[in-house]
Amino acid sequence: MVKHLLTGKEFDRSAVERLFDLAASLKSGRGKPGAPKPLAEKSIGMIFAKSSTRTRVSFEVGIHELGGQPVFLDEGKTQMGRGESVPDTARVLSRYLHGIVIRTFEQKEVEGLAENGSIPVINALTNEFHPCQALTDLFTIYEKTGKFDGVKMTYLGDGASNMANSLMQVSKIAGIHFEICAPAEFRPDAAIMAEKLGTGTVNWSTDPANALRDADFIYTDVWVSMGFEKEAADRLRILKPYQLNWQRLAMAKPDVKVMHCLPAHRGEEITDDVMDSTHAIVFDEAENRLHVQKAIMMTLMGD
Repeated sequence: MVKHLLTGKEFDRSAVERLFDLAASLKSGRGKPGAPKPLAEKSIGMIFAKSSTRTRVSFEVGIHELGGQPVFLDEGKTQMGRGESVPDTARVLSRYLHGIVIRTFEQKEVEGLAENGSIPVINALTNEFHPCQALTDLFTIYEKTGKFDGVKMTYLGDGASNMANSLMQVSKIAGIHFEICAPAEFRPDAAIMAEKLGTGTVNWSTDPANALRDADFIYTDVWVSMGFEKEAADRLRILKPYQLNWQRLAMAKPDVKVMHCLPAHRGEEITDDVMDSTHAIVFDEAENRLHVQKAIMMTLMGD
């Protein structure tokens, strides 16, 4: 039984399929009478060290719609931000709350809360992983295609990012072929590439033409994530040849779909004409964060 969502590989393919059935049901039934309230009388802590739009709003709305009470905690204004240990924080919050959603810099903080607390912990983003977004991306792919097997998704840009890491894991679990196209300076994590998690495959290359050939979906993300601002100039220079523009789009299938976890830095990793084209499904992804995260919370924290 899955207790926490720390990286995304906690769910096997059958668990992912059940999760997505639940997300689809929650999406179609949103706002209708009789919607489930599995978090009724429960308080869910939201520890945020990084700024947020989609993650905070979708989790707060999701907790409310499931009948729960979101308790927002700015990590910098908590005792954990002033030196209290993660284990002590986990033990204290476990006495008050029924679950924790955390968005922070270091993966070890997320894992420390899970190891030392007695309540479910959901990773809402770290420097290493972004499992809620990656699972949402899979759900969106399934919505558009009705399948995982035979689907090719090409990731263009920073192959060492948290999104690349999480997408590698969930793509393997689901059975997708995931192609990472990135320069050698930002090649994907070798250990994650080597993990045996399912029937999906992962490949890394530096040539966009080969990587994009026959792609059903093209994925990109910002080149300078939070915490990497000091590297901005080098990142923009090295990653410029991997911009998702109309020339790159034409290298894939004619009906290719464009994905981006947002926020987008238009003119850097993606151009306006691609972002605003009929190929883009980025706002479908953004909407689906709400439904998938509600399904995750019901699975881990519901009655």
